[in-house]
This record gives sequence, C-alpha cells and structure tokens, in this order.
Amino acid sequence: MDAVVYKGERDVAVEAVEEPQIQHPNDVVIDITTTCICGSDLHMYEGRTAAEPGIVFGHENMGIVEEVGEAVSSLEVGDRVVAPFNVACGFCENCENGYTGFCTNVNPGFAGGAYGYVAMGPYQGGQAEKLRIPYADFNALKLPDGREHEDSFALLADIFPTGWHGTELANLESGDSVAIYGAGPVGLMAAYSAKLKGAAEIYVVDRVPSRLALAEEHCDATPINFEESDPVEQIKEIHGGGVDKGVDAVGYQAIDPDKEADSAYDPARENPAVVINNLIRTVRPTGELGIPGLYVPDDPGAPDEMAAQGRLGIDFGLLFEKGQALGTGQCNVKEYNRKLRDMIIEGRADPSWVVSHRVGLEDAPEMYEKFDNREEGVTKVLLEP
Repeated sequence: MDAVVYKGERDVAVEAVEEPQIQHPNDVVIDITTTCICGSDLHMYEGRTAAEPGIVFGHENMGIVEEVGEAVSSLEVGDRVVAPFNVACGFCENCENGYTGFCTNVNPGFAGGAYGYVAMGPYQGGQAEKLRIPYADFNALKLPDGREHEDSFALLADIFPTGWHGTELANLESGDSVAIYGAGPVGLMAAYSAKLKGAAEIYVVDRVPSRLALAEEHCDATPINFEESDPVEQIKEIHGGGVDKGVDAVGYQAIDPDKEADSAYDPARENPAVVINNLIRTVRPTGELGIPGLYVPDDPGAPDEMAAQGRLGIDFGLLFEKGQALGTGQCNVKEYNRKLRDMIIEGRADPSWVVSHRVGLEDAPEMYEKFDNREEGVTKVLLEP
C-alpha cells in the first residue's frame, strides 16, 4: 500500500510499504478515508525530533473497518470509525482514570502511545491506505454510516478535542475572558471551543493574517498580530487588564517577535519560553493557564543548549507572585471525542471551517512544504488515499 514516509529533514515521500495485519485478537484494520497533516508532524518533518527515516506519519485517522480480530465485540466490517491519536489499553490505572494520553501499557518505558510518532510506540501511522487499530473496542469511536460530516469527524482524532482540552486545562467557564496564543489548527479549535463554552471575550494571537481572519470570523475572536506590537499590551489595552484564562497552542517552536532573522520562521527567531511568559503576563492574578502546546525533553534544533534539553527560562517568580495555576499535557482524546461527535451530529458544532485543503495522498509532500512554510490560506490539510 502507499504511505507517507519520512526520509529526512523536510523530506517526505509517498512510497509502498507493507499493509498492516491483525496482530492481536483485539485489533481491527481500517481502510483510511481521511487522514490529516498535523502541526505536530512538522516537528518531525523539520528534523526537530529523534525521528528516524522510514517512519510512516499520521496520527489523525478515520476510515471503514475492513478486518476484525476475533476478540473484538463492538465493531463489525463496514463500520465507520475515527481513532484518537492516543493509543491506549483501556485498563491500566491511567486509562481507568480517563488519562488515555498517558497509558502505561502500550509503550514500555513511556507513558503514552500514538500512531506514526517518534517515541510513541511501534504503531504505524495512518497517512496511508490502511491502518491497524489496537485495543479497537476501546480506541475506535463509531460514526454514522456514509460520508456526512467527514471533515468534521476527521478532526475528532486530535485537533478538536485538543483545542477543547486546552480550555479544560485552563478551567474556562462561560463568561470568562481568554487569550489564546497560536492560530494554527489547535489554536483555532481552542478559540472555537471557547466560543462554544460561552466565553465572554476571546483574543487570538498569531502573525498569519488568514488565520487571524478565521479566528475573527468563526470564533468571534479579537485578532492580535504579535508582529505589530507587544501582544500582551495589545490585549490589555483593549480589555483593560489581565484576562481570566489563557491557552498556549504554540509550543516549543514559538517565534519571538523581538528577534531578527533572515525569514519569519528562521529558528534564530525561536524562544521556546516566550508564549508561556506572555501568558503569565496576559492572565490576571489567580487566573489559570492551559498548555496543550507541544513541549519536548530533547530538541536537536533548539536555539540554545538549555532549550535543547527541554529546559525553559520561565518567569516562575511572576507566576507565583500572581498566584496563577496551570495545567499541561497532551489531550486525552477519549475524554471528549464522544461528546464532540454528538455535538457535530446534533448540529451544535461544526469545526470543518478550519479545513483549507482536501487532497490526494500523492499530494502530501507538496502540502507538507506549504504547511511548513505557513503559507497564507493553508490551515488544516486533509489527505484522502
């Protein structure tokens, strides 16, 4: 079968790989109908992880069940499903407590597993024609038959629940004001989640005009371009003080507007602590911060030695002085995906507006390049094998 294979820094290719097989009675194999390119994939694509050439990318996957292991009881051939990016067993202590992003059984020596991602276990990615889903009764979420809501349902694998998770980490409530740093797919979904939850004021910080325009149009957010001036001061000038809650949807490759470089996304402009520190300044005393933005313990392309070890220069003294609380960690998709699926079915949510491209699998190398360059109009790319 064809799959998107990592070849090296900024180099992927569509190549023939072995088709997945049932390896355990709890497995199913699905025919992929939609798989997505994620901002997290760019960390590997850019050579900013320990990913080795040969890995098949793709942790946002949905499709039709083609083959069912003999122990699977809730799924049948022909069922339409979406898989959380988390691979989880369902019965370890963390899974039983809802922390499926930190399963202790699926990836020995590490809390958490995922499809097609470095250090996240031996699970081949789904930017391919087929995918094996382990512990399928637990991991596969059934969807209505047909093609309705295909784009929206595909987002249940990661970015819609992860955006929602960012607001949960910050304990966002109806009537709160919130600042969301990052208008990539997860940041836009965090802003959309804040709108669905009834936030009174939403501020979205980024530098890409088309993404800020989406936040304004679909999330009723106030766009803040950090290249124009200090985003903290921009928000405080409009709001009149610190906001109630904040979300970091950027992560460790954050751009520092005060740094000069040859291009907008030159690593020389990076400051992995800038967003967290801006959030500390943006959020009011006793406010709360949600940090789903990806951070890593090792970064081969970091701007300095400390950052290469995942150590950040965070203004902890100011955080302490302001009595702020923060929550971190990747999303436990299963905590939210059933609820969000039902909201889509009932017409109370439609995140498909974030999708900018639906293309064939063969177009993946071109779309990786465009997404990596943060080209205008490229927000969420869906691949159709």
